[in-house]
Amino acid sequence: MDTKQYIETGILELYVYGLLSETENTEVSQLAQKHPEIEAEIVSIEKAIVNLSTSFSPFLSAENFEKIKAKLDLKHSKVIPMKSISNRNQYIGWAAAAILFVGVGYQYLQLSETKNLVATTEKEKANLQENVASLELKNKQTTTALTVVRDTKNTVITLGGQAVSPTSSAKIYWNKETEVVYVDASGLPEPPEGMVYQIWSLKLQPQLTPTSIGLLSDFTANKERIFAVEKTSDAEAFGITLEPAGGSKSPTMEQLYTLGKV
Repeated sequence: MDTKQYIETGILELYVYGLLSETENTEVSQLAQKHPEIEAEIVSIEKAIVNLSTSFSPFLSAENFEKIKAKLDLKHSKVIPMKSISNRNQYIGWAAAAILFVGVGYQYLQLSETKNLVATTEKEKANLQENVASLELKNKQTTTALTVVRDTKNTVITLGGQAVSPTSSAKIYWNKETEVVYVDASGLPEPPEGMVYQIWSLKLQPQLTPTSIGLLSDFTANKERIFAVEKTSDAEAFGITLEPAGGSKSPTMEQLYTLGKV
């Protein structure tokens, strides 16, 4: 019989784990008695499993493992009787179960850590995207502000503070050719919650005629306080009032914050 080929079939591992039938166990036991190489391989497999169990299992006492190891270290002068094999297989099965339990626990821990890492990464990605969007918006606002201020074709109208807010101020940048209007509201205080600044293009003759040309929405988000509003062609003055959110059809004169003639 070629014992090397027999060993390489893997049947001895199944024998050690107690996964063979009684007939197969008897066959292996008899062959082990006849062939020292087979018996030595069985002992080697048992020692390997016990050593691995000792390294990883936190559930078995060191004393029990030492007893098992001491028993396995004894030189076998004959094949262990079937009853002893059954007990030995019980111990080996116990060790294998402990290894399996540790392995499952380790895999679960790794899975939990991976999920936490993915969640953290997604959060960091979202924060980064938010920061990038914020920087892009700020850059756009800054570029717009510089373009408006540097445009020599713009007529600049200074709006002074009125009775309700004497310290307020604003500037209108009006290109009369294109009729485009920008408002620099950096001199206005933060509007109260539920209120919004409204821009009015005013005709003074033959009578005062106000026309709304826009709201200064998202006042807090616009750090540069430069706002594009609707075009106008025939304004003689500009005014800014504080109105309820959504704006008003006509200006609330008691809430006139700034006013200036062209």
